[in-house]
Amino acid sequence: MTRLPSFNSSQRLRQMHNVLSEAYGPQHWWPARTRFEVIVGAYLTQNTAWKAVERSLANLRAAGTLSLARMRSIPAKELQELIRPSGFQTRKAPALKAFITFLDAEFHGSLDAMAAAQTEPLRARLLALPSVGFETADAILLYAFGHAVPVADEYLRRIAERHRLLSPAPARNPSGYQSLVQLTTAAFASDPESARPLLYNEFHALTVAVGKAHCSRVANCAGCPLADDLLFTGEGKRRYVLQNDSSLVSASACQSKH
Repeated sequence: MTRLPSFNSSQRLRQMHNVLSEAYGPQHWWPARTRFEVIVGAYLTQNTAWKAVERSLANLRAAGTLSLARMRSIPAKELQELIRPSGFQTRKAPALKAFITFLDAEFHGSLDAMAAAQTEPLRARLLALPSVGFETADAILLYAFGHAVPVADEYLRRIAERHRLLSPAPARNPSGYQSLVQLTTAAFASDPESARPLLYNEFHALTVAVGKAHCSRVANCAGCPLADDLLFTGEGKRRYVLQNDSSLVSASACQSKH
């Protein structure tokens, strides 16, 4: 009787990165022209599809407002109108203003100085700002400042739940978010520290790519690069042992699970 090799969840997640990288290639994230644009995008993408964020960024760029200097001086009402396509503009506009106030007060208005701060203290200070949760703070740290911080979004949570990487499955709350960060950190722990920012960057972008194509609210497992990993779930193992045919099991276990 043939049985699956034994891999723990962090090893499986690291292998998922390799499989997705081969399937999709380099993602070149974050899609932005400047460090400040990354930060603005991280705020605007909260509870919003990226296409809507792109419309808001285009409005800001057309108005010449996609810079620290201009966003400092623009009236809040005008800023709200420019970012309206992203939704929640009455919350996001003051939040952006609050970030700039924090930057000016704590780092003399310098993004370079903020980027040079130590990761954990800076993360805590970002989390204390209005409308900044874990995902927003970590996206700023990773994509704007190049800190080695994993970003865990809803797509990664679905992958972890559907592939049974964590028990209990990660909930949509701070504890669940932190469990995903810990899992991702463990997955890349053996990689050189200097390589981790790029690895975290690519991994998050790759999970978004597979999430959009296959792991949205309703799973679409046909052709998913990660389908074979479902062999490691309880149902997938049972089918593998009985059938000893991974090409058959991958699809059947995926459809059974979802």
